[in-house]
Amino acid sequence: MKYVLYVIIALMSVQTIEAQNAFETEKKSDSIVDENYREDQFYLSVTYNLLGKKLDGVSQSGFSSGFHFGFIRDMPINTKRNIAVGVGLGLSTNSYNQTLLISEDNGVTSYTILDDDTTFSKNKFTTYLLEMPIEFRWRTSTSTDYDFWRIYTGIKLGYVVYNSSKFDGSPNDIKLSNIDDFNKLQYGLTLSAGYSNVSFHFYYALNSIFDSNAKLSTTNQSIDMNVVKIGLIFYIL
Repeated sequence: MKYVLYVIIALMSVQTIEAQNAFETEKKSDSIVDENYREDQFYLSVTYNLLGKKLDGVSQSGFSSGFHFGFIRDMPINTKRNIAVGVGLGLSTNSYNQTLLISEDNGVTSYTILDDDTTFSKNKFTTYLLEMPIEFRWRTSTSTDYDFWRIYTGIKLGYVVYNSSKFDGSPNDIKLSNIDDFNKLQYGLTLSAGYSNVSFHFYYALNSIFDSNAKLSTTNQSIDMNVVKIGLIFYIL
């Protein structure tokens, strides 16, 4: 009986030592901090697109939306790694429902403002862009804290790879694509601010949608409309 008791005590001692070693290992692993962590992120943004600097008589109708997706490489610039520069690459599609009619006659693109006497169900133009966001990034994150406040601001460069316009109405439907008068290069200021994975997103274009060749047919006035985008952006690690 005495030997059985010794065996039981020995087994309990071994189990206690193994449990202690496991606890110390787990505690040690939890305390390890990745000193080289980055906030590399995929992003997905949904925006409501507004037209700025509209011509008199031009108004927006319906919902003008934007969808943006891409990846940003994070490059911290301080020892705490909560301040960084981000450079990314993404795709964007944007639609604008409004009352500026784009048509074509004998290969010449013309622009007129739809009046109340015109019957139509849809009039919009759409752009598809390859984008490169460049951001200055501040956040309260650490290598172990994934819920944090963030403020990212910077500039976004965009290249229009395709554009189209569509008019559904009377007397005829009009569909055009790859209109030369769109500015190929689009650029503007950005601001994203929020907590955890969801942030408010704002974009203000610094140049116009159309180039200097786009003029109103009736008055020869330049069409200098720019874009303002307001929405939400989701960051995915």
